[in-house]
Amino acid sequence: RRSGQYTMNHDHSKKTPDGASFDRAGSQDSLDELSMDDYWKELENIHETRGNNHEERVALVVKEPDEGELEEEWLKEAGLSNLFGESSGDSLESVVFLSTLTRTQKAAVEKRVETVTQTMRKKNKQHQIPDVRDIFRVQNDSKGKVCDGSEPSTVRTSENKSETQNETKGPNFSLGMDEQKSPPEDMPFSDTDINLEIPFAEQAANLKDSSIGKMCKGGGGDTLLPNFRLPKDKTGTTKIGDLAPQDMKKVYSLALIELTALYDILGTEFKQQKAVKTKTKDSGLFGVPLSVLLEQDQKKVPGTKIPLIFQKLIAQIEEATLETEGLLRIPGVATRVKSLCQELEAKFYEGTFNWENVKQHDAASLLKLFIRELPQPLLTVEYLKAFQDVQNLPTKKQQLQALNLLVLLLPEANRDTLKVLLEFLQRVIDHRDKNKMTLKNVAMVMAPNLFTFHGFGSKTIEQSEFVMAAGTANVMRFMIQYQKLLWTIPKFIVNQVRKQNTERQKKEKKDKAMKKLLKKMAYDREKHEKQEKTPNDADVPQGVIRVQAPHLSKVSMAIQLTEELKAGDVVARFLSQKSGNVQTLKKEEVFLYEIGGNIGERCLDDDTYMKDLYQLNPNAEWVIKSKQS
Repeated sequence: RRSGQYTMNHDHSKKTPDGASFDRAGSQDSLDELSMDDYWKELENIHETRGNNHEERVALVVKEPDEGELEEEWLKEAGLSNLFGESSGDSLESVVFLSTLTRTQKAAVEKRVETVTQTMRKKNKQHQIPDVRDIFRVQNDSKGKVCDGSEPSTVRTSENKSETQNETKGPNFSLGMDEQKSPPEDMPFSDTDINLEIPFAEQAANLKDSSIGKMCKGGGGDTLLPNFRLPKDKTGTTKIGDLAPQDMKKVYSLALIELTALYDILGTEFKQQKAVKTKTKDSGLFGVPLSVLLEQDQKKVPGTKIPLIFQKLIAQIEEATLETEGLLRIPGVATRVKSLCQELEAKFYEGTFNWENVKQHDAASLLKLFIRELPQPLLTVEYLKAFQDVQNLPTKKQQLQALNLLVLLLPEANRDTLKVLLEFLQRVIDHRDKNKMTLKNVAMVMAPNLFTFHGFGSKTIEQSEFVMAAGTANVMRFMIQYQKLLWTIPKFIVNQVRKQNTERQKKEKKDKAMKKLLKKMAYDREKHEKQEKTPNDADVPQGVIRVQAPHLSKVSMAIQLTEELKAGDVVARFLSQKSGNVQTLKKEEVFLYEIGGNIGERCLDDDTYMKDLYQLNPNAEWVIKSKQS
């Protein structure tokens, strides 16, 4: 048994580098010894299972990148690979993209471009290498004005760094708000409000420059997790899943750049890891890549986004009752879990597996085993370390902002599976009075399953095992506690997507989609004139929107915008018509969508104020449909 090793680490923890002692005598914000015991016991169980079960396991190799390679990869991921290399001439998209970036985002891009170009010069590659200053100069010249119509912001280059360090004037990217003039992040927003309108890195820069920078450090016990909330946004909250795939691609690029800019401002290194491809199973349940599992599951249940075995194990645990004391903490019997695992592999897809034999603690152990056995971690090889490093950021609010951006960077399958897991863990915590599993206990037990990944070799884990244990357990608590916030796309990113779409449309004069849209609007106007025959209606008057539901009804509605009209009211009015297929529909099955104009497609939350949104995107079409159609 390995308990000796953990106890040793445990005692050693009193000498952690920053002098933080994690015992009860410390601040009440610290993680006490007792709850840490859950972590070490869980780690022991994992080692035992692994010892019995999977000696043949191939560890995933994480490649050490060459100089400049990380930055090159980063620029590709950010959709800016045409800033260097053979395709460096073809940068129309990039010019549009760069024109929508904030001061801190530009600085992050520039820093990486500079490293790549220097590396290329060293290697003396034959293709054209633009000077980083020229890229931004071209972009600023071609643009002339930034998003709010102000002059372009000063971009920090190695030459003007000293001037810009103290500069507080220069106007910046904004949509209806000027970041430099805006007060630091906790006024007018309160300390627990998450401001999604001002980019996080800009908030961090403002905070750094102001005296309020001396805020409390991160970390934290159950009782002290702030009650963070999102102030209501009149143009609607955008959740992951509300935007069309083409806009989500832009969100990914912007989230990567914003996260890097935030880490740059806070002086934390942001490095993506790169996995070397290893051979993985191409069928089965445990140890199979998520993408392969979903592919085989979608043949059985079309459209499923979560592996069926994962859904079934959660359902099995919940079927018994979530009030069982020590749920998730008490392991199943190791030999029984092993044989269940083999039996599931053989019978799950045939439908012949007998679930009545599966005890609740065994099902919980199988669920955790499934997560650990994924050939690449649920939080991905690329970002696992970045998730861990969130604990090093100065304030809880910044930790939350970084987690929000990291969730946006996960592949869809990983993100959807993580969401289902976190929702389940919250339901377990909701029964804490009976099952004795508080947020802290659940985080302690689950952290080793998500963070101590077999592929990274045990060395890195055991070197700073105690510090990492406390840190990852904290990150786990954040993910469970604030999951609703983490699945929100910040407004400043949605605004940057709108801006990119607007700029691109301006540059593509022969935009077929726009022609089609204009034809359709002209056609709708004619139809509207015929239907209404009132002189005022010749032009769909200002302040009126036309709402269509092509899949559900032949009739479209003209709706007068008022200050108070919300998306939910529009859907309710549509459902009260009782024509076509409308009568069979329930309120929760259909949504109002904003389509075209400066967004691809966006599903609106019921509390979106339509007049405010119409002013933000006057060329949109308004369509009611179900999420599937």
